Amino acid sequence: MVRRVAVIGAGVGGLASIKCCLDEGLEPTCFERSEDIGGLWCYADSMDGGRVSVYRSVITNTSKEMSCFSDFPCPEDFPSFLPHSLLLEYFRMYARHFDLLRHIHFKTTALSVRKCPDFATSGQWEVVTETGGVRESHIFDAVMVCTGHYQEPYLPLASFPGINTCFKGQYLHSREYKDVEAFRGKRVLVVGIGNTGGDLSVELSRVAAKVFLSARSSTWVFSRVSDHGFPFDMVSTTRFNHFLDWLLPSALTKRIRFRKFNSWFNHANYGLASTKSSNFKVIINEELPFCLLSGTIVLKPNVKEFTKSSAVFEDGTTEENIDVVLFATGYIFSFPFLEESVRSLFDDNRSLYKRIFPPQLEKPTLAIIGLVQLTGSVMVGAEMQARWVTGIFAGWNKLPPTSRMMADVLKKKPPVKRNPSERENLKISFISYTDEIASCAGVKPSVLRLLLTDPRLALAVFFGPCTPYQYRLVGRGKWSGARNAILTQWQRTLKPLRTRVVDDSSNGSDSWRWMCLLALPVALTAGFILSKYPWLGWSPQAGPQL
Repeated sequence: MVRRVAVIGAGVGGLASIKCCLDEGLEPTCFERSEDIGGLWCYADSMDGGRVSVYRSVITNTSKEMSCFSDFPCPEDFPSFLPHSLLLEYFRMYARHFDLLRHIHFKTTALSVRKCPDFATSGQWEVVTETGGVRESHIFDAVMVCTGHYQEPYLPLASFPGINTCFKGQYLHSREYKDVEAFRGKRVLVVGIGNTGGDLSVELSRVAAKVFLSARSSTWVFSRVSDHGFPFDMVSTTRFNHFLDWLLPSALTKRIRFRKFNSWFNHANYGLASTKSSNFKVIINEELPFCLLSGTIVLKPNVKEFTKSSAVFEDGTTEENIDVVLFATGYIFSFPFLEESVRSLFDDNRSLYKRIFPPQLEKPTLAIIGLVQLTGSVMVGAEMQARWVTGIFAGWNKLPPTSRMMADVLKKKPPVKRNPSERENLKISFISYTDEIASCAGVKPSVLRLLLTDPRLALAVFFGPCTPYQYRLVGRGKWSGARNAILTQWQRTLKPLRTRVVDDSSNGSDSWRWMCLLALPVALTAGFILSKYPWLGWSPQAGPQL
């Protein structure tokens, strides 16, 4: 019987895990090596102890309604996209509201997590920690590792001949970047065009003499601001759109998506991507196209080699007098505190059952939280993982036999291993994954049932943004405020913009009612088809299930 649970890390995954443990009547003890909560979202000027934190100007890529805790909405006066300071304040509010801080041991490092000698029968773990130079050993019934995937920088110097032998300038990983001052007046080459590489290139372009951005793969760029000024993720991440993605041929959905991206600007003209691209990534950046258009950023292909002061690119061109090379090449995850016999059970998160459990452990008392790449908020995914895991620890849910877990892992594991800079290509659909874990936990809402009992809510759930409150409508952990949170989510989105009132004759609520009335036959037809043909049910393998 699991009672005492060790939680490693007090970032977003750790906070959610503590709260979920308390919800299930478990006894969590969290070990956090820094002096504060928030993980990488707790900004720090230095990198003491190898700690990773965001850079000074960072703003979230997912909106507050799509990335909040499922039973604790962000304050309505918070903007839709949060700077790190406001997001950290939200975490503090969450921790205070649910009284989580008393379960956290700050400035305490987890040195080792090892199976107890009788693990095959007890499932217990020995956790050795260090606080102020004093080591202490603890015995726990289960362990939740919440250290995330931004741990060790991926710096592939071997792929760039000359960088550490010939090149006389400075090179560093984006983990070391905090603000622009050290780059003022310099010629900077940014290697890697993920979200971080794009953001840093734009920021550096304001003070650097010149910024070059090296991209290896095709990249589609879109804005956080969607049609009519709404947050992009709230408009695009809906169950209706997810249903269409499943229903339509993949070639057609890809063509529609590319056409949508190119409706903002022609990516081929900018050298970013072509509609013929088979290997591509998608990043969020409102300013990058203008920086390319104005010449403050110059896009370049992959670097072939470095000389004393130059970068030679694969197309044969050379850029002289490079002062700084900034590698935005991602991270690799590592768990040095886990004993080798446990680490060897999973070489990456795709070797974990549902991206959480090492399937070959004799007892399912170790869970890796937040080690997943989603097309939406990882915060929401981590909370859903924690709810399912603590339900298993408490005995409400059970895992299938090892053979079935291994078969599931092998079925979903891609045949080719990719490096961390290509992880964008391995992102899992936010709705698919969150629904999958919610189904395991028994908290996934049924749109068809809602359509029969609460049509207004059903339409908001199916056609509106798939906000985390949807996973508090049913099952264990059901929240009485979930329905109202869903029906008022657009009000909270618009509230911080109402700082200057203008007369608008259009009636948005009437438009919404008409849309719902027109959508009702579609929803009823879809519900009838899926109820008549259950093999069309929405499962991780099959697709949507209303």
